Amino acid sequence: MSTNTGLEPAPTRASNPTSAPPPKRPRMALWGTAHAIDDLYQGLVPAAVPYFVLERHYTYLAASGLTLAATLGSALPQPLVGLAVDRWRLPRLAAVGVAIAGTGLGLSGLAGPYALVWLCILVSGLGIAMFHPAAGRSAREAAGDSATAMSIFAAGGSVGFFLAPVLATPALNAWGVGATALFIPPAWLIAFVLLKRHAATVRAATRESVAEPGDSSGSGHSGESEPAAAAPDQWRPFAALTGVEIVRSAAFFGINTFIELYWLKHLHANRTLAGAALACFLVGGVAGTLLGGRIADRIGMVRTVQLGGALTVPMLVALRLCPGAIAPLAFAVLTGMALNIPFAVLVKLGQDYLPGRPGTAAGVTLGLGVSAGGLMAPVFGLIAEHQGPQGVLTALCVVPAAGLLLGALLKEPK
Repeated sequence: MSTNTGLEPAPTRASNPTSAPPPKRPRMALWGTAHAIDDLYQGLVPAAVPYFVLERHYTYLAASGLTLAATLGSALPQPLVGLAVDRWRLPRLAAVGVAIAGTGLGLSGLAGPYALVWLCILVSGLGIAMFHPAAGRSAREAAGDSATAMSIFAAGGSVGFFLAPVLATPALNAWGVGATALFIPPAWLIAFVLLKRHAATVRAATRESVAEPGDSSGSGHSGESEPAAAAPDQWRPFAALTGVEIVRSAAFFGINTFIELYWLKHLHANRTLAGAALACFLVGGVAGTLLGGRIADRIGMVRTVQLGGALTVPMLVALRLCPGAIAPLAFAVLTGMALNIPFAVLVKLGQDYLPGRPGTAAGVTLGLGVSAGGLMAPVFGLIAEHQGPQGVLTALCVVPAAGLLLGALLKEPK
């Protein structure tokens, strides 16, 4: 009973103009911050892998195994976790998940045998899988119908990816792989804040139900059941949307992995410029995520997804063909922006297609769809082996075209 009570007030307050809901921006800022910390641990894996190679003398195959452990742990379970969230709500799961994600990643650098390191990273991935569906559902309840508000939550994930190498590199350079333990406290801190927030929500809902028992019960029931009855789940456009997300994810992982090598090997730039190229791409991604929400509130979600796909192709081509090592930095920003314009919109649109299963939708769009791009890493690696990193960027110019075709199958939710 207490679990349901803790989350039911969100849709009730959003749909009841006479109630006094807490401000939307602080709630979305909390979920955006939690998403940033959670995805920080997802980004720390590729940032830490080179240091495992140097310090522990892992082979490239063993190193790729660590990345695979993170992908398997975070990607595959998320749809199942989403089903569980839709069935039992599980409002504390996001807090538990981020705590596990941080603890697993933090302990990986302290673990000795390779199998134990692999297991720690797998457990960290499972924590990430636990976080996204529960957090995605709660963030959507806080955001209501605003794509701009939902973009704050989605942008948090992009910020986490950006901060991972920025924070990890100096720590790992100074103290080696054992420095991963320094990243445990943020996970426990945000988990504590989320649990405190949930407890406050439960107390507020209890006081409201005591003050107006008949009115609160009635509105709570209607706020939970009416949208599901009025809008049936639309699986066909949701399947197309999942395809768009997987294509976007593959392009993101490919660029994120090889953009520095492209600057070093093909443009013959120094390490500072190569690092700046990655930073430009990730900063553009954060800006694109926030911009996409505002665009969607003006022109609609489907058009925003299609716009992002249409802009990505020319930006990638310009990035690949632009000469020099300085000028392409502008196209790194623009590519990251174009690629991430649909990100927040895809999350919200997926939940609109499956109004009765917001946790499942978040588990697929935030979890399986995003992480599935990492499974393309071996393909890009083979291309790089034979054609160099410039060959990978050339291939990536074609990848978003598949997203354009799938985007044509989308339609505004009923």
